[in-house]
Amino acid sequence: MENENNKQHQDVESIIAGRRILLKLPKNQADITFIRSLGFVRWDATGFCWVIQNLPANIRKLNDYFSGRIHWNDPDAGSNPKPSQQIQAEAKTLLVVRFRNGRIRLIFQYDQEMITQVKRQPLYSWDQETKCWTLPHTEKILGNLAGLCLARKWKYRYVDDINQINRKPKPRPSEIVNYRKCPEIYIERMVVLRYSPRTIEGYVSCFTEFMNYFNEKELCDITQDEIRTYLRYLIEDRCISTSYQNQAINAIKFYFEKVLGGKRETYYIERPRREKFLPEVLNEDEVRLIIGSIVNLKHKCMIMTAYSAGLRVGELLNLRIEDIDSKRMLIRVNQGKGRKDRVTLLSQKLVEMLRVYYRKYRPREFLFEGVTGGRYSERSIQNVLKRACKEAGIIKHVTMHTLRHSFATHLLEHNTDLRYIQELLGHTNPKTTQIYTHITTKGLDQLKSPLDNIDF
Repeated sequence: MENENNKQHQDVESIIAGRRILLKLPKNQADITFIRSLGFVRWDATGFCWVIQNLPANIRKLNDYFSGRIHWNDPDAGSNPKPSQQIQAEAKTLLVVRFRNGRIRLIFQYDQEMITQVKRQPLYSWDQETKCWTLPHTEKILGNLAGLCLARKWKYRYVDDINQINRKPKPRPSEIVNYRKCPEIYIERMVVLRYSPRTIEGYVSCFTEFMNYFNEKELCDITQDEIRTYLRYLIEDRCISTSYQNQAINAIKFYFEKVLGGKRETYYIERPRREKFLPEVLNEDEVRLIIGSIVNLKHKCMIMTAYSAGLRVGELLNLRIEDIDSKRMLIRVNQGKGRKDRVTLLSQKLVEMLRVYYRKYRPREFLFEGVTGGRYSERSIQNVLKRACKEAGIIKHVTMHTLRHSFATHLLEHNTDLRYIQELLGHTNPKTTQIYTHITTKGLDQLKSPLDNIDF
């Protein structure tokens, strides 16, 4: 017992290594229990140290628990280290980073005129910890900043998440020694089980990256612990999303369980609680501006169809001529997500436009076809929308799926029952549809801030 207490009072060495904290300490059950309580912690058997996520909360907890016993080794941090999230500012470049508290951070080299312009924006503040200016995340402010950069001939760069800057990119095939392609048997098995082309593409991409992470080992020799190590690499170094993590796990499980016929395994990797974000939506005026900025008839019809029917981009591109029912004013969606058929709305304005489009283009198989026939390219329609937003002066991050979100939100704002919206969108779970109740402004315009009741 005395020896255990002596160990508990020995010094602890801690090293800041980018987004990780490497902690070395004598083996002691009380200390180990505390370290495990931090979450997202792993033991590095090679370095004989604990690997902890470099977060301000973790640093505070370590300082409080070890109470002076801990020695930080970070040349830039001193005795009070901070997470290594400093980004090198580029000359004549304004980097706008979105943060989840409704604000943006501005990263740029010192420039007095730029600082003066920032101070002219409403509710600006200086963040002493990160040494950068912050502003509210609004369309007007983003427009002001983009216009300022244009006038001063600066580069303007906007990112949704700081992890997009710090994340380690996916290795290219040319960078990998002994690069291996996905086994044909893997793809054939998915085809036999009637997986969708999009799912096959995603699984193949995930499994190919997994294979080449262990490019010097045979797949059958990879252990369960090594698979978990790989998943931690995806989370810590590649900064993948929760949905991508789940897809990567499923792609790996598919090979070992469905292709090789192995027993079912569970890979649980602790990670921070998933953040919940509200989807971006357009208002009706913005939709009108986007559609009005498109000159090409085919492109205009595609954007109008996606918005007016609330279609996913794959559902739009898979539409066939016979799916347009102008007598019942419905669009039939065949084998949408989850291999489900459904019907959705056909706009009267759209059907008139589609008749003009059909007479001009005469599509043969799909409603919207490429220049040489066949299914229209997903990337091409995304680029069409991107150019249209630029022409319309829309600063929001808009994708084809934004049109679907906008469709649902606008229906809700026009008093459409949520159950009908669920059917039109093809949602199995009503909770998925309920997210639009958090976006709509319906009813908010009838509310009054309590500040308005106070006379000054």
